[in-house]
Amino acid sequence: MSPELLSSLAIFTLAILVGFEVISKVPATLHTPLMSGANSIHGIVLVGAMLIAASADSPLSYALAFVAMVFGAANVVGGYVVTDRMLQMFRKKPAAAKAGSEGRSTPSGNA
Repeated sequence: MSPELLSSLAIFTLAILVGFEVISKVPATLHTPLMSGANSIHGIVLVGAMLIAASADSPLSYALAFVAMVFGAANVVGGYVVTDRMLQMFRKKPAAAKAGSEGRSTPSGNA
């Protein structure tokens, strides 16, 4: 195993550990805005993984680049899903649901 690959593997492992530690300290109320705001960072991770895959020269390098691309893509998709869910909370309820409840009879039967 080359020293360059060994140092890249060490950096990759440390990045996983530091990322997990940082995210685990974020309170639940801040996690949604953090996810939606981090989509650009995950896009940069995807570009970096593609550059690493382009310069890979061994099966281990290809595997690490693939894992980085999968994790980056999962984070991007997850960020957009969380952002969409967060934006749905601020949408108004459709008027059809209110109109449907007005046509019902009253509980006393005086309709």
